[in-house]
Amino acid sequence: MTITKNIRYTINDSQQMSAGRRTTTDNGQTTTDPKTWLSIDFDRIGYREAWELQGNLISARKERRLQNDIVLFLEHPSVFTLGRRGGRECMLVSEEFLENAGIQVIQVERGGNITFHGPGQLVVYPIVDLHAARIKVVDFVNGLEDVMIRTAENWGIAAQRNSANRGIWVGPHKMGSIGIAVRRGISFHGLALNVHTDLTPFSWIQPCGLQNVAMTTMQQETTQKIPIQQVRRVLKKQFETVFGIKFVTREKVDLNSLVDDLTLTNRV
Repeated sequence: MTITKNIRYTINDSQQMSAGRRTTTDNGQTTTDPKTWLSIDFDRIGYREAWELQGNLISARKERRLQNDIVLFLEHPSVFTLGRRGGRECMLVSEEFLENAGIQVIQVERGGNITFHGPGQLVVYPIVDLHAARIKVVDFVNGLEDVMIRTAENWGIAAQRNSANRGIWVGPHKMGSIGIAVRRGISFHGLALNVHTDLTPFSWIQPCGLQNVAMTTMQQETTQKIPIQQVRRVLKKQFETVFGIKFVTREKVDLNSLVDDLTLTNRV
């Protein structure tokens, strides 16, 4: 079943189910069509809170307490994160300077180097069982790039890939970044798309470990105001198109009870 020119499920046609159809596991537990993903919107939540939530969702997904893949859409307060390749050597200001600015630096297990998250940047965390979906990691990353490229096209922005670094670019400027990790076959972390982000903190680092690279935003490329909620809606539609899935929206709840609430229902 072809999702895009870059992504393929390798499930035989005889194994495919129509959208919304249910089947049962070996122990008789009801499950849902793997093509149905959950989506949850947050406004702005702390990086560590979102990081912990992803870990809990991975465990629930792997243990099949959570039957569907799930995607989180949100913004973060200002924060720098370091990937598996490090990035402290790419900081152009002191940590004391960042402390005075009230910006944390957090080391995480995603791929890539140092980057910045902040208000006006749409962050998306797909918790997807790649093994069950039979999607290769490289194809998954290609798909995330496609989602951002197609979203940018909606505003007439000609974004593209660049062999220098994963993500999306407009000319020599980078507009969207990707950094994922895979634990027990399940993806987490994800993508960050600059909508109307204040780019000043990017000047304090070498973004993604790249020298002489400037960042840009969708708003900067179009010189028009772009509501981030509108970008969320378009991005979700592109996720559905690229990955051949259908989102079912779950209302956000208290972070402390989200996983329990999702696993108690155990179905879409």
